[in-house]
Amino acid sequence: MATWGDLAAYVHDTYDVISENEDEIRILFNFEQFDEDDERTQVIILVREVLDRLHEWVQIASPVGLASDVDLHAFLTEIGNSTIACGAAIMGDHVVLRHSLPLADLDIHEFTEPLSLLAGTADRLEETFFGGDNY
Repeated sequence: MATWGDLAAYVHDTYDVISENEDEIRILFNFEQFDEDDERTQVIILVREVLDRLHEWVQIASPVGLASDVDLHAFLTEIGNSTIACGAAIMGDHVVLRHSLPLADLDIHEFTEPLSLLAGTADRLEETFFGGDNY
């Protein structure tokens, strides 16, 4: 993969795109269904970022809940103890998990594996700290 356009084409072929603009694609990540009564999904936002006006990156982010609804100390402690491929941030009113990757020499597995890991982590933390599957 070399450019945002290449990544966007791959995402359209592989994932359920729910919205898009020039530098952002939102997908609905579907987990394998283990229980017919518990079909879980996670909204993932892919954003094109340009570092130093030269280098294209993709930021993978997923909202998990409202910052005002969580004990941030407990939440961040859990992330520190149980995650390897994402960090947490507050963006607007929401707590999000995110991970960024350079696009120039990106192998597809360097994108899909962190995406899956981030989606699963976001889903687990959303359930644990916010009590549902709202995002």
